[in-house]
Amino acid sequence: MANCFIDKYMSNMKFNIQKLYLTKLLLTLFLLIPVHASDLYYTRSGKVSFFSSTPIEDIKAVNNQVTCVLQMETGKTSFRIPIRGFIFPNALMQEHFNENYLESEKFPNASFNGNIENWSEIKIDKNSKTVTITGEMTIHGVTKKIKEIGNISLVNEKIYGKTIFNISIADYDIAIPKILRENIAENVEITIDLELNKK
Repeated sequence: MANCFIDKYMSNMKFNIQKLYLTKLLLTLFLLIPVHASDLYYTRSGKVSFFSSTPIEDIKAVNNQVTCVLQMETGKTSFRIPIRGFIFPNALMQEHFNENYLESEKFPNASFNGNIENWSEIKIDKNSKTVTITGEMTIHGVTKKIKEIGNISLVNEKIYGKTIFNISIADYDIAIPKILRENIAENVEITIDLELNKK
């Protein structure tokens, strides 16, 4: 009888220990998840524009649908640009851009995945810091490694980033009809403006 009581007591004690361990594990996970989430800054309304200048004409388009994520712990960043989000001053330009040049039905998005170099040594504050961004850019189904300079700052819990750089349309297999080659620059200026909110 005593052995039966002892066995039952030990069984209950073992169950309570397991229950306590599981509770602590769940509590730890619950506390950790918000910490990791707070390390992310993001936007779904970033701005990207491109500018092509030739003696014949200037062409500019703006897109306010850029999605961007920045991991504060590592400096890893990525963004996605829906090609059909570019707005032109001329409807015919926009049609040619989507159907003939960028083929947006086949290649609906441009993207970038990379890092901010020496991130652990950079202290982000209200004063704009110059940074180097490296990674892979994909446009028109073609992926190229890039390395560009940008600026970043932290004001009122928002991260502001901006970069201006040039791309060669030939690098991304974007074919321009011969009749329009004098209208479109071989190198196009890209400007990206981001305001990231804490997740």
